[in-house]
Amino acid sequence: MPFLSGSLSFERFRVNQFEDGPFGQEHIERMAENVAGRTETANEENVHLGFLGGDHLFDQDFDLAKNIIDDAVHFGVRVDTNQVPSVIKKAWLSMELAALSRENPGGKPTKSQRKEAKEAVEQRCENEAATGKYRKFQQHALLWDCSRDLLYYGGTAGTGCGHCVDLLERVFGIECGHISAGVVAQDWARDNDRYAEMDDVMPASFVTGEGFSGVAWANEHSQSPDFLGNEFLLWLWWMLETETDTIETFDGTEVTLMLAKTLSLECPIGESGKESISAECPVKLPEAMRAIQSGKLPRKTGMTLIREGQQFDLTLQAETFGISGARIHLDEDDDDFGPEDRIEAVRTLSDTIDGLFHTFCDRRTSEAWSADLDGMRGWLAPSQAARKSAA
Repeated sequence: MPFLSGSLSFERFRVNQFEDGPFGQEHIERMAENVAGRTETANEENVHLGFLGGDHLFDQDFDLAKNIIDDAVHFGVRVDTNQVPSVIKKAWLSMELAALSRENPGGKPTKSQRKEAKEAVEQRCENEAATGKYRKFQQHALLWDCSRDLLYYGGTAGTGCGHCVDLLERVFGIECGHISAGVVAQDWARDNDRYAEMDDVMPASFVTGEGFSGVAWANEHSQSPDFLGNEFLLWLWWMLETETDTIETFDGTEVTLMLAKTLSLECPIGESGKESISAECPVKLPEAMRAIQSGKLPRKTGMTLIREGQQFDLTLQAETFGISGARIHLDEDDDDFGPEDRIEAVRTLSDTIDGLFHTFCDRRTSEAWSADLDGMRGWLAPSQAARKSAA
């Protein structure tokens, strides 16, 4: 499982209403009662969810010593489906219609023949599903940090993630809320008596003459200011280019960072499209600078972080704060290295990203933002020499 070895990707969820903690034998038994693979279905399109012990796809063993590590629960969820692919259904339907309408004038099926063909395909799907040939397993890694009421989902939020969250909420009576950039910002503002200022924040215009009230990729169902994640990445870029490569986080520690490997940008008003750049240091390339000078904002970037001697290489998605391809540099040859160190490193990585973002939120909701915004606009303004070259 990636949380205990190798590179990892995750998104975070806040766990609410877990009132019967700490996590113990009773909860382990609930996982065992809802273990993956206990129920197999012969019905088409059924979905079965179950917990895994965390070691592999068929691990059905749960134990306090194995699954609970430093106040965190490491486990998996398996999603079993038994669905005939739509492309196969479509092919079967075409074959049935062709056979039924062969003698028809013009070869076109009648309404009753269409109904008959559809029923024949449905029956065939049931028969094929009963054989198990279309049964598929998907494994999802999870880390539930009970000490911080955080759930780390090992992947990108989507259908599989939704299944995992539904299972946890049903079995443990909890509620899980996705932690995006906007949620992190609002939580910080609430804790630091800046909620009114944060509530008034609107997307900033970094290019002269450009103005907009929202971004094209905004989640219409969310009230969180997730666009601050895009502004945060641009602010980091500006700081690294004009000020320093070491930033003091809101909690007082220092982080040295570099933007590296990959960079994705997009026009916030949906006019000039997207751009993806892969290079050792993509922000140093002229096409990257031209992109942000035209008004594009970063949506994803690779970065290297060093905090208190510990290094992390990762890619950060701006709005969701999803982390992918993260490499945690630990001395795995050290005899003292163990799962506890790995989990603590995951916490440190999470805290480091949040700490940098909290520093940005502090400036974004204070009088210091006016100077930062002017500085960023000046940095993005093409020089007279650049204008002549373009001409």
